[in-house]
Amino acid sequence: MSKTKNQILLLSFSILFFQHIQAQIVEGKDYSHLANVYKTFDIAGEDIFGQRFLSENFTFKDKVTGVTVNALTTSRHSNSKMYQTHPQWTADGKYIIFTSNRTSKKDNYDSQYYAISTDDFTITQITTGKNGRDFHLGWHKNVAYQFKGNKLVEINIDQILKDSQASKIKDATYYEKVRATVPDSIKPSGLGLDANEDAVYFSSKINSSLYAIYKVDFTTGKTIKLKEVPFWVGHLQANPYVTGELMYCWETRGDAPQRMWYLSIDKNGKVENRPLYEERKNDWVTHEVFMGPDKVLFHLMGHLDRLQDNQTGIYSINLRTNELQFHGQTGNGGYWHCNATPDGKWIAGDTFDGKLYRINTTNPKDTTLLTTGHRLLSKSPFSSEAHMHQSISPDGKWVLFNSSLFTKNDIMIVPIQPE
Repeated sequence: MSKTKNQILLLSFSILFFQHIQAQIVEGKDYSHLANVYKTFDIAGEDIFGQRFLSENFTFKDKVTGVTVNALTTSRHSNSKMYQTHPQWTADGKYIIFTSNRTSKKDNYDSQYYAISTDDFTITQITTGKNGRDFHLGWHKNVAYQFKGNKLVEINIDQILKDSQASKIKDATYYEKVRATVPDSIKPSGLGLDANEDAVYFSSKINSSLYAIYKVDFTTGKTIKLKEVPFWVGHLQANPYVTGELMYCWETRGDAPQRMWYLSIDKNGKVENRPLYEERKNDWVTHEVFMGPDKVLFHLMGHLDRLQDNQTGIYSINLRTNELQFHGQTGNGGYWHCNATPDGKWIAGDTFDGKLYRINTTNPKDTTLLTTGHRLLSKSPFSSEAHMHQSISPDGKWVLFNSSLFTKNDIMIVPIQPE
């Protein structure tokens, strides 16, 4: 390119840049210090990696319980926490990660991942473009793991947030490190991160009636097939406390013949696969999550007459002894999702009509209603309102959940021990 053309391009850029700066000055007043407010959360914005949004949070008193609830998002877009089987907070506890379609255009339903500060509730966009699936935060580091095509990448969330705050954000690929490449014949689905954070587990469809579970080792980069099963594998999650252990379900989008399964790998690489809580004819098991290193928390649904032949409600099962413990049930269809504090003392259980309870794990009668009204129109699970999918913070102080109280879907937090 000639020197003259370079000069013309440089001049054109300078004019555009100058016009942009001047656009912040209106009738002699400089509005540049307020430039960020144009990112109002009531319109669809641009997909800009690392961009920051002003706080949307709104605190209010629950009309029934009087407990203070903090709505972290209040936009008209769909904002959702991640599924309760996976971590929601960064390893340092300073950010909550959620998804939102706030930068999606008409007929384009892409969502991105965002980090909301637990300090000032500002929001930072941490992914961009055509997003991969199965985002999993690190247990011990401020990173995330995600399959992009057949490449497993580690995303440095900590550096993204620091660079965004300093207005020095780089291209998204700068923050990615490829940990492994899965063979093209395998299509990863679901993602569980080993407790040692040196391997991941995932499933892949082989044909309409056969799925396989795989392990990817970070050290060797190898993909190892662990087990084939004759059903759709769903809700795969690694034991956050014990290496080489994972849980998954027989996915049907409803009741399953045998919902929960447990897979473990010993130090010699031997794989054991077994059903977890062998179901009776009228059991409907759902929403299983880990409850410490040795227990799994789950529901026996009670919303149908035929299910009430057995005692329904929230249960835990010991992974080592298969001992069952009943943690209570409520009326009007019963509890739906569940999660427990890291110390195992308290359970958060919700209902179809959007009530959230705190339950003493050793005494089901010691139950406290925390907040209400988050599924105002729903009397069953089969409605378009948000599924609460509650999770409890690593410090055991907060319950994070989805809500349809204000919009189609927002994320909120409530203290597990209100004053």
